[in-house]
Amino acid sequence: MAPSLDKRQIGPIRCGFREDACAGKAGCSLKKNVFSSLDLPSHLDDRARFALWQDIHVAEIWSVEYAISGNVPFQADIEATAIGPLVLGRMAGTIKHASRKTRNIADDGRDGYLLLVNDGDTRLSGVQTGRDYSIGRGEGALVSASEALEMTGGDRNVWTNVVVPREIMENAFAHVEDRLALTIGVDNEALDMLKRYCGFLEAGPALLLPDLVAHATETIVDLIGLATGAKGEIAELAGVRGLRAARLQAILQTMRDNFADPGISAQHIAQRLRLSARYVHDLLQETGSSFAEHILELRLQRAHRMLRDRRNDRMRVSEIALLSGFSDVSYFNRCFRRRFGSTPNAAR
Repeated sequence: MAPSLDKRQIGPIRCGFREDACAGKAGCSLKKNVFSSLDLPSHLDDRARFALWQDIHVAEIWSVEYAISGNVPFQADIEATAIGPLVLGRMAGTIKHASRKTRNIADDGRDGYLLLVNDGDTRLSGVQTGRDYSIGRGEGALVSASEALEMTGGDRNVWTNVVVPREIMENAFAHVEDRLALTIGVDNEALDMLKRYCGFLEAGPALLLPDLVAHATETIVDLIGLATGAKGEIAELAGVRGLRAARLQAILQTMRDNFADPGISAQHIAQRLRLSARYVHDLLQETGSSFAEHILELRLQRAHRMLRDRRNDRMRVSEIALLSGFSDVSYFNRCFRRRFGSTPNAAR
């Protein structure tokens, strides 16, 4: 439930919040805000630390009443990353019970939706709008911040959520309230794609262009609609936009992770992602480059970086070519010269 930070989440650090040390540096991932019990005064005992943590949570995040396990020392860590108007959050620790009652809703006025995903080994069970839900590892459920909610886990729990403003969600899908507190299975393809896509965004640099922020927001919302079972023409449109965009990112990431393997192929990528090879080729063509062109560029860029790195001065060009995925040195030399306008030796 917890990570639903508003404008304070992306502002200066206050009351126990800190920003990821990587924030703002070139090549680092999106700025992540952290609220951790480890940052509270060390002289406090468990009960006092939890009370202070709870007070800060209510003041800075949103009004939720928590209870902790009595079997293990108190620990709670919240991470939150903003993607435009959305928040990607994670909560881990010994919070065992969370409750949001009518008075809590009135206190902070929050009314967004949260797609909750269980990343821990204990089940998370609860109730909202009269429906009981119980989600195991990898499963999810959509809940609302504007409705009373209960959730109970084990001694140690880990969950993530995607927080979507009510207006955005309800403009995208009709009758969202009908999808609350329904279990989304671990084998749900849209949920799997949503996890991959959010991971891709969190690992990458901050999105600066408004069009890219809008695209990422739209894709996430589309995938949530599919995962929760949105119906009719809107679901069909979401499938076209959201799944294709998320699948393309999954394909590109898998290629980036495996391009140095001489045996990589579109068929190999397709099998890993449970797609057809033709579908992989079709999606890549939409980027303006074929599968082979993407792989060649990744390999050439790796070789170029290695050649320019003084630490590799003792390595032969053939060794660098091999480590970059080329099995034929003559072919590598031709491709390198065509791409960079010089021989590999001249690039050193």
